[in-house]
Amino acid sequence: MERVINITCTAGIFDPYIPPEGDARLSTLSKEGLRQRTEQLKQSAGSQLAVRKIKDHDPDFNTKGFPARAQEIFIEAHANLTSFNKENLHNLVTERCYPEMVRGNRYKTLRWSFLESLEPPRVVHVRCPDMVSKGNLYGQVTVRMHSKQTLAIYDRFRRLMYGSEAVPRDVLEYVVFERHLVSPYSRWRMHGKIVPAWAPPKDPIIKTIMIPGPQLKPWEEFEESNYEVPKPKAVQWHK
Repeated sequence: MERVINITCTAGIFDPYIPPEGDARLSTLSKEGLRQRTEQLKQSAGSQLAVRKIKDHDPDFNTKGFPARAQEIFIEAHANLTSFNKENLHNLVTERCYPEMVRGNRYKTLRWSFLESLEPPRVVHVRCPDMVSKGNLYGQVTVRMHSKQTLAIYDRFRRLMYGSEAVPRDVLEYVVFERHLVSPYSRWRMHGKIVPAWAPPKDPIIKTIMIPGPQLKPWEEFEESNYEVPKPKAVQWHK
């Protein structure tokens, strides 16, 4: 048995960032907000050490200027996803992120737009793990993005399945970007998203189904007013 190994990116997110519950809703002056601020300061020690390692291989990296570049990659990647430009999308997302973004979109039409940032994007977590051998370093940076977006998904019959093009929504996301630091030809690419456990559930997807009609003979015509849609039979499930 042979298994393909890809060393241009890692297979997951190392030491993933744990978003504080109530983020973007709690004030830093409240009791819960102050406790969350204390936890963030504890995690920042590991991030500072990782930033030093990244700067050894990428001298231009800094936590103040990176969020703007990360947001550009995020917007460009989703724009290429809607137009399904495979070549550009591979340059913007890692090999781990690509199948997660395109899975299930073969017979669908996506309409996505980025309207505005509700809060400036900022770096909340930085890690610099190594893989396969010591010194083979990868930089992983988690960027918090709070923005207003629109998303609409249509099925192959051009019927709306999810979202709306006219109704914008406030979206809070924690996006992870990765770079193979020891490779001189590498670049920062989108690697994945962190979904917190307290995130509200997504709206259900509306699917188009076929309702079976009557079996007509070649000389017969269908009369919709006289046809009654059959109801599914009740099924008793046994454990």
